[in-house]
Amino acid sequence: MADDVEQQDGIGGADGLERLWTPYRMAYLRGENKPADHSAGECPFCRIPQQDDDAEGLVVRRGKLAYAVLNLYPYAPGHLMVCPYRHIAEYSETTDAEAEEIAGLTKAALRTLRSVSHAEGFNIGMNQGAAGGAGIAAHLHQHVVPRWVGDQNFMPVIGHTKTLPQLLQETRALLSGAWA
Repeated sequence: MADDVEQQDGIGGADGLERLWTPYRMAYLRGENKPADHSAGECPFCRIPQQDDDAEGLVVRRGKLAYAVLNLYPYAPGHLMVCPYRHIAEYSETTDAEAEEIAGLTKAALRTLRSVSHAEGFNIGMNQGAAGGAGIAAHLHQHVVPRWVGDQNFMPVIGHTKTLPQLLQETRALLSGAWA
């Protein structure tokens, strides 16, 4: 939503820009949902699948060894993660069965996101360890980020703002209902 208050540039004059507020991002910037320690008891990826309500936890799909969940702080609409239930930090620690299910859920996520949102491409990846960019390094998670030509326009590049056209609960219900 654009702010009605005139913003001042560094010299004192109005800069002519409108503001799009994304206050939900402050929780991420403050680290409010990051675990206090690296134990399974503090880990959000361990707590989420234990909730009774998949919609509340933004769980899109459950498997036997892994699950798909929407990212609470998405890079793009439909950004989800595939996580093993087991509290492990690195891909090399997965069992063959876990690695196979993570791959299967990832493939299904791609098909579902493409059919629901008409994604034109994807970024898929795992950030391993704090040095590798993992926000929660103690629990393995693979990002699946749908992409569209031109989606990295001026908003994120210049405005440092991501726009999401739908509430996360609505996105979760759409993806969960379309998952084949």
